[in-house]
Amino acid sequence: MADTNTPNSNGAEGVTFDADPTLEAKAGAGSGPAAINFEADDTAGGGKRTASQQIKDEASKFTSQAADRAREFAGQGKERATGALDEVAKMMSSAADDVDSRLGEEYGRYARSAADSVTGFADALRGKEVDDLIDDATAFVRKSPVIAVGTAAAVGFVLARLIKSGFDAAGNSSAGTPKA
Repeated sequence: MADTNTPNSNGAEGVTFDADPTLEAKAGAGSGPAAINFEADDTAGGGKRTASQQIKDEASKFTSQAADRAREFAGQGKERATGALDEVAKMMSSAADDVDSRLGEEYGRYARSAADSVTGFADALRGKEVDDLIDDATAFVRKSPVIAVGTAAAVGFVLARLIKSGFDAAGNSSAGTPKA
């Protein structure tokens, strides 16, 4: 490793480090005495690429992979949600018959209308692409952020309660079994 003191354009001394042929750090190469320029030799491309450009390229690659994975998970979630909504609509439709016999046809009509609305929502969800759903959600959050935050808090609360009740049920069922 050679380091030499050479004056730069401002009269200050700069230091050049030649430790690795693929990475040169030149102090004093910029407008002031503390400017540092990092260049890496890109032997495959035959040109020079800066280290920051390499980092940006790698970050861009990871970002696109993460976005693809997120879209894949969102697509799976969309399929599960539409399946669950279809099941809810079926249960509501079958419950409408019971409502007819117990409370009257007027209330049964309300139950069928609610089931039709859930089915329509499931069909609309099924017909949209994941990117369209993300765009719709983004527009909704921008238009009414208070409702979005309140909805997120409510959903989080319900999920936390469901998870907690699942752990409590698992703990109670294993507590009653004798240990060997």
